[in-house]
Amino acid sequence: MTDPAIPSPIVLGWRERLALPQLGIAQLKAKLDTGARSSALHVESLDSFLRDGAVWLRFTVRTGRHPAERLCCEAPALDRRAVTDTGGHRTERWFIRSEILLAGQRFVADINLTDRRHMLFPMLLGRSALHGRFAVDPARAYTQPRLPLAAMDRP
Repeated sequence: MTDPAIPSPIVLGWRERLALPQLGIAQLKAKLDTGARSSALHVESLDSFLRDGAVWLRFTVRTGRHPAERLCCEAPALDRRAVTDTGGHRTERWFIRSEILLAGQRFVADINLTDRRHMLFPMLLGRSALHGRFAVDPARAYTQPRLPLAAMDRP
């Protein structure tokens, strides 16, 4: 029996569309992966620089299939952490903290910036971001409608 005081998580498919409003990314395809601890975003370039004494990151994100669909983003660096990929290789990656808009929910997650060019999806949403918010049904995909641009502006 379930407790009515505890809301049930939203059930999503193994792949969905999400937005990263703080980065100006209105829509991006993402793989929801309960086997991965952290979330990852594919970046094509990555540079660190100082702004007001803090480390910031400047990176390019491809938001579509065409080369013209690229967006230059900047975000404060959260930190650098060791990440072990599915092949068991351990690398140091930069992390940012960014707001995510998915299934009508806005939440903040730590995201590592990496080269995912050989992966099918530019974004991987890991279990740390999913926990307590969403359940993933691997038999489903794209359960949510495409995101309207106006959704980026709502608090």
